[in-house]
Amino acid sequence: MAETLVKREQPEVAQVERTRSGVTYSPRFDIFETDDELLLFGDLPGVAPENLDVRFENDMLTIYGRVEPRHAQDECVYGEYGIGDFYRSFTIGEAIDTGRITAELKNGVLTVHLPKTEAVKPRRIEVKAG
Repeated sequence: MAETLVKREQPEVAQVERTRSGVTYSPRFDIFETDDELLLFGDLPGVAPENLDVRFENDMLTIYGRVEPRHAQDECVYGEYGIGDFYRSFTIGEAIDTGRITAELKNGVLTVHLPKTEAVKPRRIEVKAG
C-alpha cells in the first residue's frame, strides 16, 4: 500500500552529480507504513536544521538541503558522505492528509510523518450479538 501512497522520484542509490554551483546528491530514504501514517526516514548526517527545507506543493513532497564540509582545513583522502546541495522528492497520493504533514531532524536522521486520511485507515467493525 505504501507504494501507492508515496512514489519515489529519485533513484534508490545516493548519486553525486557535479553542477556549476557545486555538488548535488540524493540522500537515501526508508519508508515505513503503520495503520495511521507513512514514515519517511532520511539519513542526513551533518545537516543543520537551518540548512534544511521540506516543502509540499502540487502533490510533491520535496526535501532540499545543504551539507557543509566537515573538515574544510584538511584534505579528504576518501569520502562517501555527501557534501554540498541535495534534494529528494516524492509524489504524495490522495490518501495522505497533507495538512498534517510534520518533520523532525534528530541525530542526523530526518523523520517525515505523512498521516493517512480517515478514509484509508483500517477500522474495526463491531459485531453485535443477534
